[in-house]
Amino acid sequence: MLTLAIAVSTLSAFAGEVEVNQKVLNAFNNEFKTAKEVEWTVGTDYYRATFTYNEKHVYAYYGVDGELLSLSRFISPDDLPLALQSNLKKTYGEFWISDLFEVANNEGTTYYVTVEDADAKIVLKASDGKSWSSYKKVKKS
Repeated sequence: MLTLAIAVSTLSAFAGEVEVNQKVLNAFNNEFKTAKEVEWTVGTDYYRATFTYNEKHVYAYYGVDGELLSLSRFISPDDLPLALQSNLKKTYGEFWISDLFEVANNEGTTYYVTVEDADAKIVLKASDGKSWSSYKKVKKS
């Protein structure tokens, strides 16, 4: 839950350059040597790096001590594990996908997908790599 809260929380940034502490910069540079277009945002107790890595747009969240908290990136349905692709198509085949991303941290990889139809928007979560569970549902007016 913490990872998702960080991933979707509103971040506060200073005008101009964001000052990132050296521990965080060192950790980031060691992990992502070939990162391009790096932009930093600072939150209350963490830093977020937004960057391009291996041609993908990635978000890395670091604690103030330089610990990597989580990584997230938008993915295509083809990037999902096959069991999740099949389950999504079987259960929500009449819906369209409006958002899909993965979050990786020490606990593993979790996928979040938003599916929609004319009446509802549903956010699903999968942390076992096999099946989806309902995370949030909103009726459209």
